[in-house]
Order: sequence, then structure tokens, then C-alpha cells
Amino acid sequence: MSITIPMLTVFPQLDEEIITLTNKNGMTIKLSNYGATWLSCVIPIAGVAREMLLGCASLAEYKQQTAYLGATVGRYANRIANAMFNITGKQYMLTANQGKNQLHGGISGFDKRLWSIQNCSSEQVTFCLVSPDGEEGFPGKLTVAVTYQLTSDNSVSIQFMANTNKATPVNLTNHAYFNLDGDSAHSDEESRYCDARLQSLQIHADHYLLVDADGIPTGDLMPVMQHDMDLRQPKRLIDHFWESHARRQTSGYDHTYLLHKKQPIAATLTSADGTVAMDVITSLPALHVYSGNFLQGTPNRWGGAYQNFAGIALEAQFLPDSPNHPEWPQPSCFLHPHQTYQHEICYRFHSKT
Repeated sequence: MSITIPMLTVFPQLDEEIITLTNKNGMTIKLSNYGATWLSCVIPIAGVAREMLLGCASLAEYKQQTAYLGATVGRYANRIANAMFNITGKQYMLTANQGKNQLHGGISGFDKRLWSIQNCSSEQVTFCLVSPDGEEGFPGKLTVAVTYQLTSDNSVSIQFMANTNKATPVNLTNHAYFNLDGDSAHSDEESRYCDARLQSLQIHADHYLLVDADGIPTGDLMPVMQHDMDLRQPKRLIDHFWESHARRQTSGYDHTYLLHKKQPIAATLTSADGTVAMDVITSLPALHVYSGNFLQGTPNRWGGAYQNFAGIALEAQFLPDSPNHPEWPQPSCFLHPHQTYQHEICYRFHSKT
């Protein structure tokens, strides 16, 4: 990684900005320092520009929507049960923002913060943020940097780095929603591709977490064969969608898979038309799959609103509620002073034509 975070440095605040990165292949991504958000990802497919991400028409709409479109989420992505955890016997109560639980860092998570900008070039940008001790109930002053890099092989690398002065759980991810068939004002001919569940997904994982209707883990990791959650071979997400007890419980896919440690590629998403695929490569131990079950009403790019299942989120992360489950087979989600949190998520796009 090309940056170092000085411990507890306070970075200057800037106005809201939109930054464009391009590569030699004509691929373009747009980013904002509001929420360190990935706004757009346009790739030429068979000579036609195709938008891969769901998004809004303006930054004002990004501030209004509640789907976390493209945002950096933290301090702890996903859910923490009962908005509480313990560190060496001391209990910490967090801000609850989804019933009695906390989701994606609380009421004012990192997705709602204005980040400062460092090291901006035509191919990469770094956003920085300081989260004060006690923010949303979390201990420790956390200094965070997120670097987006657009590479010559059509990869978007997102690198996360953080330091703290007190032990605290940290779980950072990106919440982009993908529809590789294109996010556009659909004609009648294109409308059959509006449902992102028509895409095929493969995940290299033997186990997933079964959760209740609130998204809270109900127990141990489950074999993927149970409740028809097996994605080890490419599968259209819409197939047998409502036949699984696990998916009915959460109105669709909203589940986290524990990844194979030795597999170089965590997952591959393929467009319904078969022309483009996206590999997910990550240093994080798990991948959360969310099929956009509650997207209805989220403002889109075209002055309208998305329907449910318009995009698929693939969020590399620690398992949900990990602060309360040290027994799970993954590295600790707790960051301690003099340690550095350092992880990467890479989304690599490639044409199949």
C-alpha cells in the first residue's frame, strides 16, 4: 500500500467532491469523499459503455437514501447483536440503529461522514477519516484511510488501513451494488435484465451463517448444502429463490459466507447476458451476499426509483457479530494499539465476448 497513517493525525476537512479515475482501456470510475463512496463504474463492453453500479443522480440523493449505495461502511460493517460487546470484561454499549441491534456502524457511520482527500491522481485516490473515542459507542480514536485504485487490467482495488489508541472492533467494507447487465434507463427489450438475481454467482465457501429475520446469527456456521445455500458452482441467484428457508427468513440473500483461505478468487459474478464477469479477490475472511431485498424506493440515476433486487452487494468482511463470537474460525476482528488494520477488496472485471 502506498500510504502510511500517522497515529492520531487530524486531517483537514474539505468540501464535497467527485473524483474521476480512468485507465487506458476506457474504464472510468467516479468517487466521492462523502462516505468515501464509489459512485459509478463504466466499462466499454463490445464497444458500448456499460454502467456496472447502482447509483443516484446527485450527492444530495446519496445523503437521503438508506441503502448504503457504494459507501464505505464502518466502524463495524454488518450487525452487532444487541448493540453491545465486551473487551477484557468491560461492556460497551453501542448506538442501536436497527431495532435493538447495530448495523454498519450506527446512526452516523462512516458512510455519512465527509472524508478528507490525500494522494489523488488519475489512477488512485485516498480518503482519510478520524473517528473519535466513543463515537457510536466504540472505544478508541480510530484513524482510517481508504484507497481506491483503478488498474490497467480493469480492477478496482479498495485498500483499507486503520490505527487505534484503544482496543476496538474494526470491520470495514464497501457496499456497492452490482448489475453487470447495466444500470440504465431500461427499454422494453432491456427490462428483463433489471432483476439482478438473473446474474450468476459462484462463491468458494463451504459454510455460511444462518441468521434470524433481523440478520443476527442463530448459532454455528452451517454447511452450504443446508437450506439450498450452496454457491460453490455458478448459480443464477433467482433459481429456487423462495424455496430456501434461509432466504425466506431474510426476504432473499442476506447471508455471510466463510471463504476458503487458499482460494485466490473469493467469488465470481457473471452478467445475465453472459458478456461480462467480475471476480472478487480479498484478504478478508468472509463475503456477505445481499440481493437488494429492500431496495424499493431508493432513488436511481434517472429520476425514478429502484425496485427490490435491482443490484447485488458483495461485501468482503468479518463475520457479522464477530465481537461476540471469538470461537469462530477467523482472525480476530479486534484492533489493538500498535497494530495496523490492513485489508484489500479487489473487484476485477473482464469481458467474456
